[in-house]
Amino acid sequence: MSKSDKRIRPPGSKGDSEQGVPGSKDAPGSRNVPGSKIVPGSKSVGWALVQAARLHRSRVGDRLAALDLFAGQEQVVQALAASGTMTMGDLAATLRVRPPTASKTISRLAALGFVERRAEAGDGRIVRVRLTEMGLAKAEAIERIGEAVEAELLAGFDGKERRRLRKLLRKAARNLAAISGALGHEVEGDAEIDEDDDGIVSAL
Repeated sequence: MSKSDKRIRPPGSKGDSEQGVPGSKDAPGSRNVPGSKIVPGSKSVGWALVQAARLHRSRVGDRLAALDLFAGQEQVVQALAASGTMTMGDLAATLRVRPPTASKTISRLAALGFVERRAEAGDGRIVRVRLTEMGLAKAEAIERIGEAVEAELLAGFDGKERRRLRKLLRKAARNLAAISGALGHEVEGDAEIDEDDDGIVSAL
């Protein structure tokens, strides 16, 4: 092979410089530039929503640990605080979980002394659940945690931005509820009235 033949190489053959080759580290516009931290999907609303929800849940979970509660258990305590007494079936429906899941959570809370169970008079198959005095105190503490974490979450937001964000999230939830066939379950707060950005009052 002559020297001139050695200088002619097929594109991509060994020995070629990678500079300018699409997909290489040094290619113009390449996403593999050293130091770049582009995450797939990071520009989507869904990605931002999941990240915010995950961080919010983690923050709440850290504070709940001080109350001897795990994330998720506070929802049961809050539901009972709002309703007073509930059957296991009603509680499962409110939390949108299967009855065995609700029953397991109640058993754990009962072992901690936060709730008590009583069979319905005349029908032992129906079990009613309510908070104990200790459970009511936990419910108040949970409410304070929720307020504190929400203040952290919305730091720097003015009143209009908070209302707007709440409205947009509810609208997004309704979109998914319609697609998944969950229209029977209204998004919490749907009946509230908020002021739009233009100052026009309308139902959310």
